[in-house]
Amino acid sequence: MGLLDGLRRGRNDDFDSGNAASNAIELTKRHGQVSLTKQGAATGHLRINLSWQMRTSDLGGPQRESLLRHPFKALKPPEVVGHSQSMVNVDLDLGCLYELQDGTKGVVQPLGGYLGDVNGPPYVKLSGDDRFGSASGETIYVNLDQRESIKRLLVFAYIYDQTPAFDRTKAVVTLYPSNGPRIEISLDERQPQARSCAVVLIENVKNEIIVRREVRFVYGFQAELDRLYGWGLQWGRGFKTKADR
Repeated sequence: MGLLDGLRRGRNDDFDSGNAASNAIELTKRHGQVSLTKQGAATGHLRINLSWQMRTSDLGGPQRESLLRHPFKALKPPEVVGHSQSMVNVDLDLGCLYELQDGTKGVVQPLGGYLGDVNGPPYVKLSGDDRFGSASGETIYVNLDQRESIKRLLVFAYIYDQTPAFDRTKAVVTLYPSNGPRIEISLDERQPQARSCAVVLIENVKNEIIVRREVRFVYGFQAELDRLYGWGLQWGRGFKTKADR
């Protein structure tokens, strides 16, 4: 079982640590920013989804056999291997550091069961914890009808079991605004030793909601992301309880 960063309990802190054809906007290094306000999509619930799968080579994919020894193998379609607990041993978690306009700061994440609230502060809620990268993945909801109360949100992903494996997963974070095309960010940079990744920063800049691609990998966990972006929270080690797993 791995150790992760959890916020230390204190007086002030009470948390643990496109394309047109597909109707999608892909944020890249070259085109890394989009305005939800200018897209007419800065209202309603913004859904943020993390999904991933192991690369075929890491799942013990089909072994190549000689067609001379097995000539009819060429006529047989390849076997589709589904996910299972024994195969997918990487547990990616989705989290969000938040800062509200009144100065309130904190985190929403599976670790510690801090799932947030979509109808009250921080207006961010995590739907649950997906251990194996299923099709539904993990999802965070942001209530953009309360955008005037939100200053900035940093959406991040981390590997719970401490096994550095971002380079072996096909992880994608997708934002689904209430209106307009979805926004996709692929975690496709090869960072074999990284354990966490700051994926996207959502900021309220003069009442305009800006979404900016980050994709910044770090070797530590939430505390390192905090230092990188100047959140100023106090972190300690944290565990997932049986209920969180």
